[in-house]
Amino acid sequence: MRCFRVSLLILSLAVAVMAIVAGCVGNTSQATKIVTVTLPPQKYIVEQIAGDRLDVRCLLSNGANPETYDPTVTNMMNLDKSIAYLRIGNVGFEDAVLGKISHANPSLPIYDISEGIELITGTHTHYHAHDGETVEHDTPDPHTWTSVKNARVMAANVLSALKEIDPANTEDYNERYERFVNRLDSLDSAFSSRLEAAGAPSFIVWHPSLSYFARDYGLTQIVAGGSENKESSVTAVRQAIDKATETGADVFFYQKDIDNRQLAALNSSIKATEVNINPLSADWEDEMIKIVDALTAK
Repeated sequence: MRCFRVSLLILSLAVAVMAIVAGCVGNTSQATKIVTVTLPPQKYIVEQIAGDRLDVRCLLSNGANPETYDPTVTNMMNLDKSIAYLRIGNVGFEDAVLGKISHANPSLPIYDISEGIELITGTHTHYHAHDGETVEHDTPDPHTWTSVKNARVMAANVLSALKEIDPANTEDYNERYERFVNRLDSLDSAFSSRLEAAGAPSFIVWHPSLSYFARDYGLTQIVAGGSENKESSVTAVRQAIDKATETGADVFFYQKDIDNRQLAALNSSIKATEVNINPLSADWEDEMIKIVDALTAK
């Protein structure tokens, strides 16, 4: 009889534990709807508005090059679990993703959070094969997120998307949006004042990733390289040196993929302060502040 009571007690405890676990799992699934974005800095922007209401997943793996990236099976599985895909727009591999979505999950809501941004052309060239020949054509600059003003446009697009796909949390999204755009306005004002006081300095970049930032504040971006994973021509480097000398540019922003030999050759002529940046950083605000700090350090 005693054994029976002990067994009954153990069974009761097991049932209670299972009920608690089931309840936790159920609550988690309710609280963590997934949305997928393309890039880490975009994830930062979306999370400022989504807060903990949504689980924001990113297609681009840390350290991956968006020019050559091919989404993994895990990426596509996460996308299949999502209630929406928020694309950044004008990033090459997004087209491949959209093609896969149209077959696997044609009803998935898709939003372009760069909609409404005036795109810059003339900074990026795309190559593709056509009739056995390599064809070159100009494409819009994809780095729309490297701009506080653009981030404000993106935030409005994100808010609209989140309220549409998750209307139950509209009030929370509205509140977080207001806090975020107030922060963006403060950053924009501070950046503008500091850069104006510094004389709207010119700067050198290897890859033309700061075109929208330069446009925001009337700065001159001097491009020494081109593609993130290719060497620059001697002519391009020479032209960058001449332009830097002419404008007095003394800050050189480079990314991890630059060839150290070319970096040394360039800087031996212009003696610029070298600043390593990561436009794809998930710490979007810190990265923008780092860029402004470098240009206003004097």
